[in-house]
Amino acid sequence: MKIMKIAGAACIAVGLLALGLCVRSGLKSLTDSQRTVEVRGLATREVPANQVTWPIVFTQTGNDLPAVYDNVTGTNARIVKFLTDNGIDTKEISVGAPSMTDLTANRYNSNPLPYNYSVTSVVTVSSAQVTKVRKLINRQGELLKQGIPITTDNYQYQVSYDYTELNTVKPEMIAEATKNAREAAKKFAEDSDSEIGKIKSARQGQFSIENRDSYTPYIKEIRVVTTLTYFLED
Repeated sequence: MKIMKIAGAACIAVGLLALGLCVRSGLKSLTDSQRTVEVRGLATREVPANQVTWPIVFTQTGNDLPAVYDNVTGTNARIVKFLTDNGIDTKEISVGAPSMTDLTANRYNSNPLPYNYSVTSVVTVSSAQVTKVRKLINRQGELLKQGIPITTDNYQYQVSYDYTELNTVKPEMIAEATKNAREAAKKFAEDSDSEIGKIKSARQGQFSIENRDSYTPYIKEIRVVTTLTYFLED
């Protein structure tokens, strides 16, 4: 009986030892499988803008409101002619409704007024012919020579350039950003005597389109950042 008890206790001890080793191995395997590295990959592109919006703003003043409106109408026609004569399609030109200010209605102004009315008009060019429009913008001094008082320092009406074909470059940029992230993960793994495994998670950042710099707003820089998490293996 004594021998049987000893043998039973030995079996239990061996079993507990084996169970402990299994648990330890399982925990180590679980811990190893959770070793990860998070990396980011950046991709950038410089692209020319493919859409331009050019507002041409001028103001006419006077004391006879109907006469002022007639002057505005005539000036609008001269601007449209300048544009169409230089290759801008009429479909790319829009003439906004004039905006009138009655200066005599300003009760806070007690000084004599040189005129009673101020009328502002905006002729807008919206075109995919970016290069052609840019050349015309550089020639807008010709409108001044015709006596058209265009305004170029109104911050409400600025030339804007846009890039509208983001979907055409998205796949390549995402692939490039992912590749850059993987290269970063491989370098980290090499430095830590490990190897990268499968992807645990992936996040694609938003695409951003900004001016390359303040001097060339017609050249855009597209950026995207992807964030990847890889498992690390020994």
